[in-house]
Amino acid sequence: MSDTGELLFTPELLSDAVAELHTVHDWLRFAVSKLNQSDVYLGHGTDNPWDEAAGLLSFVLHLPPLTDDKLLHVRLTRGERQHFLSLLRQRIEQRIPTAYITQQAYFAGLPFYVDERVLVPRSPIAELINCKFIRQLNGKPVQQILDLCTGSGCIAIACAYAFEDAQVDAVDISEDALDVAQYNIEQHGLEQRVFPILSDGYSALGGARYDLIVTNPPYVDADDMADLPDEYRHEPELGLASGEDGLALTRHILRGAAEHLTDGGVLVCEVGNSMVQLQQDYPDVAFDWLQFEHGGIGVFAISKAELERCQHLFQD
Repeated sequence: MSDTGELLFTPELLSDAVAELHTVHDWLRFAVSKLNQSDVYLGHGTDNPWDEAAGLLSFVLHLPPLTDDKLLHVRLTRGERQHFLSLLRQRIEQRIPTAYITQQAYFAGLPFYVDERVLVPRSPIAELINCKFIRQLNGKPVQQILDLCTGSGCIAIACAYAFEDAQVDAVDISEDALDVAQYNIEQHGLEQRVFPILSDGYSALGGARYDLIVTNPPYVDADDMADLPDEYRHEPELGLASGEDGLALTRHILRGAAEHLTDGGVLVCEVGNSMVQLQQDYPDVAFDWLQFEHGGIGVFAISKAELERCQHLFQD
């Protein structure tokens, strides 16, 4: 047990909490206080301790996300109180992201199984999917979609829901990640429309072309990798690190995208904080940096035509 855990969860406190706290509201308040007292990092699907605590508690109670105020006065059984305390201690003492504790995350309003073989879904691309990329596609029909670096399969599956007539290839270099993606595909009943493919980038795709390529590749640079909060140490490094400047894989994606897009096709790519370096490296490329109503930065769209115009720049 960490020193933080020893200070926050004394035997006396644990006993008192189980005996005196009864309702959902009681336990959420208690958990928020403990999360605020600790130095946990919130960045794997939530940005505040209330939502973090609610994610753990809804799992314990076998309930959907706790968005109904009527549930606040529901009482917990003794076993539920003890279970919640044990999970809260894991979250604080071991710095395990809540999604790994519950093995569930939500993306684009959909539930997904996750474990430490894949990153926790949290991309602002979800907002674009919910809007069916309407501004980026400019009316172009979508029949074939590529989700490059699919991880848990969340982007591929959400795209299949958004584009009901489209087929989606879900590509990743990690067999472990594709096992998780396959499970999620089956859970959503999309085996006939979403296809996991083991591939190092485009290497296994042959001449396949897509109307839309969506990718959330690794983009953390070496300096940031060294300074990541402990929560990120539970995630696969393969899904985070991308060379000294965070753009090693993004450059590969830019080099090959045009030949895998149909005419009028679009690449949508997330690079996070590495957007600064990308703009410095390619000042003459017309990246369309996207704005998000619900927060998020570092996602660009680029057309096939612009990729072809700048192809010589990406070969450097």
